[in-house]
Amino acid sequence: MHAPALSDRSIEAYADTVEAEQLDRLRSFAEELEDDRILHVNSTATGGGVAELLRSIVPLCNDLGVDTDWLVLDADDEFFAVTKSIHNGLQGDDAPLTDPMKATYRSVTERNAAEVDDEYDLVVLHDPQPLGMIDRLRERLPDAPIVWRCHIDLTDPSPDHLAFVTEYASRVDHAIASRSDYAGVIDVPTRVVHPSIDPLSEKNRSLDEATVSSERDRLYPLSFDAPLVAQVSRFDPWKDQFGTLAAFRRARDEIPGLQLALAGAMAGDDPEALEVYERVAKDAAGEPHVHVLTDLPDTTINALQRGADVVVQKSLREGFGLVVSEALWKRTPVVGSTVGGIPLQIEDGRTGHLVDPDDAQAAGARVVDLLDDDDRRRTFGANGREHVRDRFLLPRQIADLFDVLLDVLDRDR
Repeated sequence: MHAPALSDRSIEAYADTVEAEQLDRLRSFAEELEDDRILHVNSTATGGGVAELLRSIVPLCNDLGVDTDWLVLDADDEFFAVTKSIHNGLQGDDAPLTDPMKATYRSVTERNAAEVDDEYDLVVLHDPQPLGMIDRLRERLPDAPIVWRCHIDLTDPSPDHLAFVTEYASRVDHAIASRSDYAGVIDVPTRVVHPSIDPLSEKNRSLDEATVSSERDRLYPLSFDAPLVAQVSRFDPWKDQFGTLAAFRRARDEIPGLQLALAGAMAGDDPEALEVYERVAKDAAGEPHVHVLTDLPDTTINALQRGADVVVQKSLREGFGLVVSEALWKRTPVVGSTVGGIPLQIEDGRTGHLVDPDDAQAAGARVVDLLDDDDRRRTFGANGREHVRDRFLLPRQIADLFDVLLDVLDRDR
């Protein structure tokens, strides 16, 4: 296990971004947790949405006076191949899960659990990767409740994969899901906490004109003087970059000079990412207006999302899909699919458009509708910014998390 390096953060910096009532609620909950020590555990410090959230949440918890640590599993590619199979199976894929794979999972998680030697009052395990630590953690911290934070789309899980995960998840004290449709899949008390974006992170903060200009230069030969559609996602089969390519080709027939940027990261715990990237790049080869980009700095992603005319998120499964809120926060309308948390973020016909996940032609048509109407795009963008401000910014998420943790700790409130 290892602890990622973190920058100092101050909750006071959010005073100009969120309502005072949200910050007051957050500080009130933090005061009730000031004598507790919390541990978060996940599988990677880079490239994934969970790592991105924890990189903001953990230092802000400490700034609020809640003693919080973050540890990341030490594991190899063999383990991550197993956990990616589990991830895919929970999202409905008939991925293999053999006895040797289960043995690898148990060996790595138990070894990591044995390395937890500090005292904690509560432990939060994120997603399936660290769930196998539960028995060792129970022995080491018998009085500390264990919470499972599931960020995965559990709409239609494979029975075999669900049974394997349930073997561990059914023994946690509480679970947190990203939306109500996922609650109840595991038979433990479950609360819903919607994820959020950090408006002050490098990916989401305001950019001055000089920074925007230099970041756009970095993206050359992509042009911001011609119509531009973008998708920002990990290279993962569930993100459906191929469907976005099909939607782009449909829209290109009506929008001359249309460009597409497919920007994605390589998550540290996803051995499938490089293969997906190579397949996407091969599909786009020979199309000069399609740009397949990987591992861009967060500031460059920020500039791309701001400069795009429309963002597409046509996922087939989606735990939540915070890239939607990232784009809306930057006043860029989004065409997204009706899966996971995407419909919670897109108000259809007000901040963007929703389409069926398998309907690339409809996605392309909605892109054309937005590109053909500058006033609609601007109105959707303004509406999207306010929708995210009200519902999907970081202080609200931390307050909701604290509320759950206080209940799990059974505090008299």
